[in-house]
Amino acid sequence: MLYDSSRAGNAVPGWLDPEWWSGRGTVTRAREGRGGAYMIEADGRSLVLRQYRRGGWAAKVSADRYWWQGAGQTRSFREWHLLYHLHRVGLPVPMPVAAGYQRRGRTYSASLLLQRIPKVRSLASELRAAPVALRTWVAVGRWLRRFHLCGVCHADLNAHNILLGSNDAVWLIDFDRGTLRSPGWWSDTNLVRLYRSLQKLAATLPAAHFSTADWQLLLDSYFATRLDVQADNVLAFP
Repeated sequence: MLYDSSRAGNAVPGWLDPEWWSGRGTVTRAREGRGGAYMIEADGRSLVLRQYRRGGWAAKVSADRYWWQGAGQTRSFREWHLLYHLHRVGLPVPMPVAAGYQRRGRTYSASLLLQRIPKVRSLASELRAAPVALRTWVAVGRWLRRFHLCGVCHADLNAHNILLGSNDAVWLIDFDRGTLRSPGWWSDTNLVRLYRSLQKLAATLPAAHFSTADWQLLLDSYFATRLDVQADNVLAFP
């Protein structure tokens, strides 16, 4: 188990078990994602517990087991360290609370506990409800550019992993397999992945909910944004 003792000095293994939390408060499954996330309201805390789940063809082999390559290479420890680093330098990501794994032979399962971001909804859920405000597309483009200029490569950038709050606040979540890199071609690949996600979502919605003009507004904001944080501090990730 891994945690920041300054924020979670009383951490216990039960923190990574939804049944442990259910005896202390309210636990509900997240509506989006692969079904391995739980929303927790207990002991005066608002948390998200994510149990790592495989997707695609790999899920047919094992839903939640990964090949053991050492504690430092577990999905949960790597994401915890990345989020801790990004949060400390001021980028809008969830604050990691604890991470853990359970090893069994040559495989392991993993969990990650995060501070829940209050009063947010995903870009996907916003699009399903109504057309998104123009200023929101501008804000999303601006923050994506800042992440990319800082070398933050999100492995699964899609409309579900972008959260929106009041006053045009934007967060990115789910940094499983995320990395820090020198700025380069990978940022274009990130944007293409997001665009495909939006197109797939839009195919099920009224035409007014997402248009080429919305995407162009995001891109205009993206390319107009300059870096206002110290990229060197971000890339100095151990």
